[in-house]
Amino acid sequence: METRNIRADLILLLVAAIWGFAFVAQRLGMDYLGPFGFNGSRFLLGALSLLPLLLIFKAKPGSTESPAMIKGSIAAGVCLFLGASLQQAGLLYTSAGNAGFITGLYIIIVPLLGLLIGQTTRINTWLGGILAVTGLYYLSVNDDFSVNTGDLLVLSSALFWALHVIIIGKLASQLDNLRLAILQFLICALLSLLVAMVFEQDTLSVENIIAAWQPIAYAGLLSVGVAYTLQVVAQRDAPASHAAIIMSLEAVFAVLGGWWLLAEEFSNRALIGCSLMLAGMILSQITLRRRRKAATA
Repeated sequence: METRNIRADLILLLVAAIWGFAFVAQRLGMDYLGPFGFNGSRFLLGALSLLPLLLIFKAKPGSTESPAMIKGSIAAGVCLFLGASLQQAGLLYTSAGNAGFITGLYIIIVPLLGLLIGQTTRINTWLGGILAVTGLYYLSVNDDFSVNTGDLLVLSSALFWALHVIIIGKLASQLDNLRLAILQFLICALLSLLVAMVFEQDTLSVENIIAAWQPIAYAGLLSVGVAYTLQVVAQRDAPASHAAIIMSLEAVFAVLGGWWLLAEEFSNRALIGCSLMLAGMILSQITLRRRRKAATA
């Protein structure tokens, strides 16, 4: 069992690395395509890459009923489209490292949104949220109290990523996860390409898609197809809270990727902000247990 847990942790660490470096691919892809054109291409490729898995993973009886699957896929797909679109647009104005850390705030937003549907929130979530917001201030608010437009867009995307997690959490036990994933990716791709056809006609072309094939391949095949599959495999042997802590390291890999491949630099103030945000994300997933002291006479 311990060997399986270690293997699961290593796989989840690989998933975090793939997703972190995907922010670099997302920035490079916009050298050729607009935000919507790039997202449409990568999610379409990601959906197609998952189709062969339908031959391996058979659906459970009753988990592919059409009305429920269609409604669930649309809800998840629209949320995915909004989150991905805001994040991709934000990357036009902010760094891959900033985007990685701010996106990671969805880990804290999820339990806070849970309050609206009657779920309880532990004290560590509030403490982690305070740390993360403090870190966000150091990372995104300038000395003149102005805020980077890109950071605001990515912060807005974190809200929709959190909503997406909640929706998937509700549907995961009812519907076939693989088929739900493929359909939501297709819906996100369709919406992205439709918007691109209207607002990005000057960049949306076969020539530009071919020119951006490397970032699209990484963000579509690895970030969507491979990482999704590895996450499903690993989380069979890793508790959800434990997995969330490891996958929050996605933000660290985003910074490393931005520094290594895009020559991005962080000021001391930004590094303090990143450290506080990472600490907040990890703290929000740790269960703080109270030690009861034995009563003395």
